[in-house]
Amino acid sequence: MATLSAKGRKALPSSAFVFPAQRKYPIHDQAYARDALARVSANGSSSEKAKVRAAVHRRYPNIGME
Repeated sequence: MATLSAKGRKALPSSAFVFPAQRKYPIHDQAYARDALARVSANGSSSEKAKVRAAVHRRYPNIGME
């Protein structure tokens, strides 16, 4: 997975994040979508987990279904 710099993160559209207002959990590519799932599983609340899983599944239907 390529490192996302602060400049690169700021350049992403809000639609590239699960929580656009907070700009949390970027899912602009499959590697970051997988990372978002892993991070929310380790550190997120149950409501965050559900929202991240749903957003990742909408954008990449084959991720998280393994």
